Amino acid sequence: MAKPKRHLITAALPYANGPIHIGHIAGAFLPADTYVKYLRERSEEVLFVCGSDEHGAAITLRAKAEGISPQEIVDKYHGINAKVFEDLGFDFDIYHRTSSDLHIKTAQEFFLDLNAKGVFEKKTSEQFYDEDFKQFLADRYLTGECPKCGHKEAYGDQCENCGSSLSPLELINPKSTLSGKTPVLKSTEHYYLPMNKYQEWVEDWVSKGKNEGVDVHDPGQWKKHVLGQCLSWLKGGLRPRAMTRDLDWGVPVPVEGAEGKVLYVWLDAPIGYISASKAWAEANGTDWEKFWKDENTELIHFIGKDNIVFHCIIFPILLKAKGDFILPKNIPANEFLNLEGQKISTSRNWAIWVHEYIQNHPTRLDELRFVLNAIAPETKDSEFTWADYQARINNELVAIYGNFVNRTLVLTNKYFQGVCPDIGELGASDQKAIEQILISKKRIERAIEGYNFREAQAELINLARHGNKYLADEEPWKLIKHDEERVKEVLYTAIQISAALSVLSAPFLPNSSKKLKTILGLEASWDKLGTESLIASGAKFEKPELLFEKIDNDFVEFELQRMQKSTLKKESKLMIEFDDFTKLDLRVAEIISAEKHPNADKLLVLKMNLGDEQRTVVSGIAELYKAEDLKGKKVTMLTNLAPRKIRGVESQGMILMAEDEKTLSFLEPSDEVVPGSSIR
Repeated sequence: MAKPKRHLITAALPYANGPIHIGHIAGAFLPADTYVKYLRERSEEVLFVCGSDEHGAAITLRAKAEGISPQEIVDKYHGINAKVFEDLGFDFDIYHRTSSDLHIKTAQEFFLDLNAKGVFEKKTSEQFYDEDFKQFLADRYLTGECPKCGHKEAYGDQCENCGSSLSPLELINPKSTLSGKTPVLKSTEHYYLPMNKYQEWVEDWVSKGKNEGVDVHDPGQWKKHVLGQCLSWLKGGLRPRAMTRDLDWGVPVPVEGAEGKVLYVWLDAPIGYISASKAWAEANGTDWEKFWKDENTELIHFIGKDNIVFHCIIFPILLKAKGDFILPKNIPANEFLNLEGQKISTSRNWAIWVHEYIQNHPTRLDELRFVLNAIAPETKDSEFTWADYQARINNELVAIYGNFVNRTLVLTNKYFQGVCPDIGELGASDQKAIEQILISKKRIERAIEGYNFREAQAELINLARHGNKYLADEEPWKLIKHDEERVKEVLYTAIQISAALSVLSAPFLPNSSKKLKTILGLEASWDKLGTESLIASGAKFEKPELLFEKIDNDFVEFELQRMQKSTLKKESKLMIEFDDFTKLDLRVAEIISAEKHPNADKLLVLKMNLGDEQRTVVSGIAELYKAEDLKGKKVTMLTNLAPRKIRGVESQGMILMAEDEKTLSFLEPSDEVVPGSSIR
């Protein structure tokens, strides 16, 4: 297929019902931004759009939980999330909103055009209705058992455990999230998209890459799990799906007699990409249609695996039915990122919220990008741990990349006053070292263009690793005693590798790339790499600075303790059912002994008596309580928290504490209560 003239890149619109966590970043946003940064380094024409998805039941659920309006919810979280992307240096051309007037108009016009073409089928069906709240229940207002994997808390549109797309009527033992009761079925009228009529077309498009017999993409370039999920859906047969909902929050259905109905979020949200493109075009006095209606444009959707069928089947059907829009060339969905041995859970607050990370570590933004890219769940679920975060930064960014660049610049500053030395002809080892630049460049390009960002970033570190080996083999610090001309050749070569690293790292480490380019005084394009020297003899460098600093144990310890406490402390508490409360096994426990953790000054290792058994608990209270004062104290303990190692010692529960801005206090029962007693 011919090289595209331009690129339209979309990143999944995050729901504005809460802040963004690292799973969101690793799943969809970081791969998209890395890809866009690479394209822009190549001077390609790119439009990169994203924005807040501000409609749907998830928004109204959060609004009910916080006791404010849906508009207040989306205003709050749109602002928080937009700032996160800005702080992380994301290259969105526009970060738009689906609650904007332009989006509402665009979505309604899209619906009206399809309706005028006879695409939709209007029919009456039975849907779940909450009699206590007197309203029909949107998909996210329903939970029940997944018919495919048995997960007990699947939603009416999707099981977040197995990723299966569902319809509310498929749920086993459905419950209303509003009243907690079993809803009843009641008749209502909606507009349906007859996806069954597009079965053959979708099969050709997904599995063969053809649109009306014309090759439009290569299925062999799609990720196996993306194709697998699509083919599984197609094997089950496409069925009509309602494109409207009975809700009071969303894009109103713009036809007479449809009062109280809004567009289904999976018709509404993807059109957000189009309305964002329109808003960008209006602001820049240009044409949005060349990005959506020109076959010379390559459209790529970056998403998480929970959005696969919507972007690979439903939205393409809508674009096909519209008739004048291009279709995506690839949809490189990532799988899920887990956290410290558990699934990320917003309901339990088991997450690393990115806005909090930025607040706590504003100088370590590239480090977060680097680690998330290194462990990105590209083909299977992966896991983030703070210990791995520490190891990757210390052992790769600091010890390999940063060490090589720093040694090169420090030696140049020491021996040649920070000036790139003038040389004659390079030797064989120097030529071989410089040839590695072009080899690495090609490998990085091939990996990025195949959406293998982990591999691409690893190759960046490999180039720095080659540089370190080159310096270690040549030993300029020894040569300087008897062969200054040879030292010039070695450092000239090392400087060229450092310059290449500053360019090649731009998609992965944007802040560090800019910093290194500034030190080197470099203005070089990606395409010059490997074909000519980037730094000329006589170039004067700024005083070298460390690009990265090590992560110490206290950093990791702080984050682990903060996470552990956060599972029982939330910014806003969602309503839970009594059954949820009964899952907590809270008991009275007596501290038998306490001693300092062998690997962490802020932690205590507590031996707990629970009556019929003893447990070990690691707690971050060493700065507030002396170990010798705790023996015999009765406390409240959560006993069915999954065991996890903290700095090498397994913790088998959690001591509950009352916390204010100044201190932590034990929740102590009366002396008469024996250890092991249940707390109800």
